[in-house]
Amino acid sequence: MITEAQARELIGRDLTTTSGDKIGRIGQIFLDDETGQPEWVTVHTGLFGTNESFVPLQDATMGDQSLAVPYDKSRIKDAPNIDVDAGHLSREEEAQLYDYYGLSYASAGQGDWSDSGRESGVGFAAGEQFRSTSDVEADFGGTAPASNTGYDTSGPTTDDAMTRSEERLRVGTESVETGRARLRKYIVTENVTTTVPVSREEVRIEREPITDANIGQAMSGPELSEEEHEVVLHAERPIVAKETVPVERVRLGTETTTDTETVSEQVRKEQIDVDGADDSKNRF
Repeated sequence: MITEAQARELIGRDLTTTSGDKIGRIGQIFLDDETGQPEWVTVHTGLFGTNESFVPLQDATMGDQSLAVPYDKSRIKDAPNIDVDAGHLSREEEAQLYDYYGLSYASAGQGDWSDSGRESGVGFAAGEQFRSTSDVEADFGGTAPASNTGYDTSGPTTDDAMTRSEERLRVGTESVETGRARLRKYIVTENVTTTVPVSREEVRIEREPITDANIGQAMSGPELSEEEHEVVLHAERPIVAKETVPVERVRLGTETTTDTETVSEQVRKEQIDVDGADDSKNRF
């Protein structure tokens, strides 16, 4: 069973099937009015996630970063179209959803209703009553209907005190996707110029006079003759070979910076005037 504490962490997470296929991103949590237990979630489906469908939490299981339910995406997408902005599910709407998912409506604790016509499930969403994990109740968009009914009025069943109330603004934060960065590797070609020393052999004439040491070699042949002697010359030339070597590793990382933003919202408060009293302070 998903607890209320766990439900606060669900908004914005992925909803998946039990086999791990992603269905969409969780948008709102609906609690049971009487028990306060999470009963339904809504998930963004359709093109660009523009549609929200109700999914029961009865057989859901929590994962590290997602919530898994035993229904496939097509079944959830075709669920009865119910307005998620209303903030509540009527008992007729909830019975329709239980019937669609093949669940017992009475076994879910919905069989007995009070005479007051209890509505089922208060909705909490990112940007509405629950804002991320901060349990923020202020609504910037103004979509939550405000009650114009006070806590007490004069009459035979009230005491002689009047309660003065006012709205308080509670502000938190939510995490939203603002962009994506990726690494892309491609190949470029550039010219590399370098110098390498090379050597070569050249012909050099060496002359030596006739001495007692070489007279024998000098006189060993005929007195007059024609001869040829050959020397093979060598020279170095540059050769080029290429090899691929790793030079560095590159990865993407993130860092968090903190800025401040100013938010503004109108809040209402009750004032009490004193009529017929000789008091300089006649407004509270």
